[in-house]
Formats: sequence, structure tokens, C-alpha cells
Amino acid sequence: MKLLLDTIRLAGRSLERNPLRSALTSLGVIVGVAAVIAMVSLGQGARAALQAQIASAGTNLVMVFPGASTTAGARSGWAENVVSLTAGDAEAIARQVPGLLAVSWFKRGVAQVQAGGQNWSTTIWGVPPSYTRVRDWPVVSGDFISESQDDTAAKVAVLGTTVAEMLFGPGVDPVGAEIRIKDVPFRVIGVLESKGQNTYGRDQDDSVFIPFSTAERKVVGTPQIGSVDQILVSVASPNDEARVIEEVTALLHQRHRIGEGDEDDFAIRTLAELARTADSMARVMTNLLLAIASISLVVGGIGIMNILLVSVTERTREIGIRMAVGAKRRHILAQFLCEAVALSAFGGLVGIALGIGVSHAISRLSEWPTLISPPAVAGSFLFSAAVGVFFGFYPARRASRLNPIEALRYD
Repeated sequence: MKLLLDTIRLAGRSLERNPLRSALTSLGVIVGVAAVIAMVSLGQGARAALQAQIASAGTNLVMVFPGASTTAGARSGWAENVVSLTAGDAEAIARQVPGLLAVSWFKRGVAQVQAGGQNWSTTIWGVPPSYTRVRDWPVVSGDFISESQDDTAAKVAVLGTTVAEMLFGPGVDPVGAEIRIKDVPFRVIGVLESKGQNTYGRDQDDSVFIPFSTAERKVVGTPQIGSVDQILVSVASPNDEARVIEEVTALLHQRHRIGEGDEDDFAIRTLAELARTADSMARVMTNLLLAIASISLVVGGIGIMNILLVSVTERTREIGIRMAVGAKRRHILAQFLCEAVALSAFGGLVGIALGIGVSHAISRLSEWPTLISPPAVAGSFLFSAAVGVFFGFYPARRASRLNPIEALRYD
């Protein structure tokens, strides 16, 4: 133990002789560790943000899209502007498929909305009262659409927070105010809680919700009464998703008279599929960034090796004197390895502080989510120490194999 402590002290004194050179030698490791921590933090933050955005879509959501189609031999998951799903299909699913929390549907379009002297182009959603239960989207002011309002095609509207702020200003409660959608007057009855962006980067709060019957008859229009753009099914338990998909598929086959071997006129997707795809993409991005950042650590290790080789040349006579007074080859090897590890460990510690600081700075300046990963911090530090050992071994071995006589004669 005493020998080890003496070796570490000697290594420390050698590094203290040239503090500027030691700091510059560690610079590559500092940059490498900081880059690894910053890149992993960005990747982890992106993954967490994607998961949060997917979760904001609803609880255990199963989505049924209309019109799976084949065009010029290319089969797509669903087709735009195809009428194959109806509100009757959704109601049948709610009645006949057990284990569901709620079933909803929607029809959407884009329109100009006016209030007083303000106007705003936004997405108009025609939905039934069950929409907020499926999407787990509470109202923060007023009420959501009721059954009677949907049955009578009432001209009432519920605003997303973005639309409310654009038309009435921040902090103003628009409940009871009148807006016009395509010159049709509507009374605002509620404002929904803010949801933020979805996985496609769209602002979910930039929306106006009106009764489904009102949308298809007075605002959005429809090629067929009762047709819907999508059916949303909220499953009570994630363990029931496979069974629900199977039963919904069988029910729609029966209702649409789709025989065995015939092509479906609908497609079913789940949030779990979207989550797996998003997580896989984020993981690939994180690994790519990590690989790029790790190159800096390797470059830093090469810098340490080069400086130590120069140091061996400069200290050849010193090494000869140490050997002449009884130092063994292993002692010389241990001293130079200690110097290499000290340089890389110092760079690792400074790099950790710099990487965490850079991550917080990126998060604050660019509003990009970051998530500091303790395993990444620990791993980058250990990797930096391993870089020191790996790239410091050759100079240390070279120093330990010097001939004592020739080293003493070196000038």
C-alpha cells in the first residue's frame, strides 16, 4: 500500500511540473466526456418527451382508421378521404365489445374562426360527448359537449387553450362568448386543459371542438351522413388490447360484409405500436450521438499517449537514475500508468461538470428536453479512466523497458 501511495505521489509531482501541458492533455477527454453526457441527455430527453406525447393521446388507446387500400400495387395502412367507417360502427363496438372504458369518433376540417375583431385558422373537430373520456382530456373552464347538444346539432363550441388565447387574449375566460366558424355563430361553452404537441409536432391545443352532428351538417360537411375520420377505443387494461383488436376486427368484418381472404377496408393501430416505433427511433438517435461523442474520448486518449511518449523522452535520464537506485521496471510502469489515469480521471471529472452544464444550457436556450442519466455519467467517467489505462500502457511499457545504462548516459 505504501508503495502504491508513493507511486501516486510521484505521478502527481510529475504532472504538477507542467500544469498547462497537463490541462491541455486532458482537454480531449474533457470534451469527450462532456459530449457523451450532453448527447445522451438530449437523447434521453427526446425519448421521455415522445413517451409523454404518446401518453397524452389517451389511455390504452386503440385507433381504427378507414380505408386500408392498395394503389398501383403498393398497400398502405389507411387511405385519406375514404368512407368506410361510420358512427354506427363505433356505437356497435361500444355495445358488443367488453372491457372498454369508452368509444369515440371524430370528423375534422380546417376553418377560419372569428371572435370580435380577431380571427384564427384552426382545426375543427366534430366529436361526441365521449371524446374527452377517451382522450383523457379534462375541461378547465365550463363544460364539454352534452348528449342533448349532440342530438340536436347545437351550435356550441369548446376551445383549445391556443385558440382561446389567440381569439380572446391570455388569461381571458371565453365561456359564454360568441364565435363564428365559417360565418356560423357558435356559443363557447368550455375550454380544455392544455395538451401540448403530439408526436407529429402538431399543437393539440390549436383546436375547436363542436358536436359531431353539427360538424357534418353545418361546418365540415360529409360525403355520407354518419361517416367518421377515425374511431378511438379506450381499453380498460393494456392486457386486453390484443383481445379487443381481435373482437373489433371480427365485428367490422361482419358489419362491412368482408369475407375470408378479402381485403380489409380499415386499419387498426395502438399507442403501444407508436410508442415502440418512437422509442426505437429515439434509441437509434441516442446510440448514434453516443458513438459520435465517443470518438472524442478516443482522440483524447491518443493525445494522452502522445504527450506521455514525449514525457518519456524528456525524462529518460530521470528514469535511469530511478532504476540505478533500485526502482524495478514495474515501478516505472506503474508511475506512468498512474499519470495517464490521473490525466484521464481529471478530464472525466471536469467533463462531467461541463456536460451537465451544457445539457442544462441547451435545454434552457433551445427549449429542447434533456434528461441527465446517472448511468451515462458514471459510464463516461469509467470509460475515460479506461482510455487512460489503454492509451497510457504503451508509453509506460516503453519507459519501463529503457536500459538503465543508456538512460543515464542520455542527454
